[in-house]
Amino acid sequence: MAQETFAFTSSALRSLRLQRELLEQEDRRRALAREWATRRFLPASPRPPLPPARRPQYCRDPAVHNALYTGDLLRIQSIFKDEITTNLVMEMVSEELVWSPEQGLWVLSPHRQQTSALRIAAGRGFGDCARHLLLRGAEVDAVVGGRAPLHDSVAAPHPDCARLLLAFGADPNVLSAEGAAPLHLCAAPESLPCAELLLAHGARVNLGTRERQVTALHVAARQGLVAHTELYLHHGADPAHRTHQGETPLNAACAAAERPDDAERYYRVAELLLAAGADPGAAGRKDHTPLHNACANGQPRLARLLLHHGADATVPNCAGYTPMDCALHAVEEYRHQHPEETIALLLGHGAGPVHPKVGTKGGAVGGLGGSRPSVTHLFRQMLKFCCRYPPALELVLNAYDRIPPAEGWLGAVPPELWEEHPDFYASVVRMAGQPRRLQHLARCAVRRCLGTRCHAAIPKLALPPPLRCYLQLPLEGLIS
Repeated sequence: MAQETFAFTSSALRSLRLQRELLEQEDRRRALAREWATRRFLPASPRPPLPPARRPQYCRDPAVHNALYTGDLLRIQSIFKDEITTNLVMEMVSEELVWSPEQGLWVLSPHRQQTSALRIAAGRGFGDCARHLLLRGAEVDAVVGGRAPLHDSVAAPHPDCARLLLAFGADPNVLSAEGAAPLHLCAAPESLPCAELLLAHGARVNLGTRERQVTALHVAARQGLVAHTELYLHHGADPAHRTHQGETPLNAACAAAERPDDAERYYRVAELLLAAGADPGAAGRKDHTPLHNACANGQPRLARLLLHHGADATVPNCAGYTPMDCALHAVEEYRHQHPEETIALLLGHGAGPVHPKVGTKGGAVGGLGGSRPSVTHLFRQMLKFCCRYPPALELVLNAYDRIPPAEGWLGAVPPELWEEHPDFYASVVRMAGQPRRLQHLARCAVRRCLGTRCHAAIPKLALPPPLRCYLQLPLEGLIS
């Protein structure tokens, strides 16, 4: 009996060999996972001295690059068989046109781009290829060409590859060459599962980029990502965190809300940030507050939200511009977004087209004139920004008890617009430089007395409804 042997078929031998390989791969995966868990949860212990740095080896073979970029698993398995091959630096050389000052012309210059096999596989969602590379010894946190594989997988985004890398011990806070963590690259709505994975594996939600100190909440706010913003705030993100330039996430959201199609997303982001305690008056770059940015982008609903939470409608930025100045500058560009609503909101909160302190420092608002300009001169300059849009011009003119002479600004109105609104512009010319009606003067006096309380006090006045409406500067299409 001891002399007997069993004849294994080729298929049986192949099955046994595959089973042995799978067991070895699973043992390696578990060892890597245990090492990562130990590094994360146990107190730091003295580390043994690092081995001498291994000199990187490069692969410039287009056939190898093609196998990686197409996700050819069979070829990848035949090429990458050990730790040395899986950690080769993939280097691509392309020709780029660059300007040569010495020759005075554009010349072709070689441009080298480096990456790793694992970066390519993870960044393109080739999970089976990435798994093979990891099991063959690919360094999961190797920063090659400026990024680690986890950066590429979440930026793509490919949640399955991100989950695989994290299971093999990838550091969720690994920094790129530019100082960005993977969470900073979750900049698209589809990246929400990746952001959830990173936070579940220990990503620091308030970690800032190395140079600018931008957090993941800044990125989500700037991109108008409502679900990301809610997720980060739930995990303890700080809505008051400032970048190196002083920007808060609320500043970033209001500055990025430019297109009408995106208005709802940015409004909801701002709502979440304000509910979490964001300061509506936090001045960021160039002393721009969120209200300055909302008005400059022609966003009346966002401006209303900020004013409701206590934003100051009269505060100037470093150049002396108030939110009203920003709103008037934006009238022509955002005339289809009802800029008159923003102007009416600001007027109801005590704002005026010309800042009352203008000229006290020896300069004009935003460089609109010489030293110590008159308020009338600046008023005319501001009227030039809104004279092409009658509703905005009417509101601005009705905020004052006297209209300045028309020759200083009415020339900016194109003839075709004059023909479209002849009655309105004729009434402006007729009243320019003339005293207004007593009724209008009384309205100006009441609004001046109420100041910043106009929006809340006027609806509560014990007056007939037509008078209350008149005090709120309704649009009539004429100046009387």
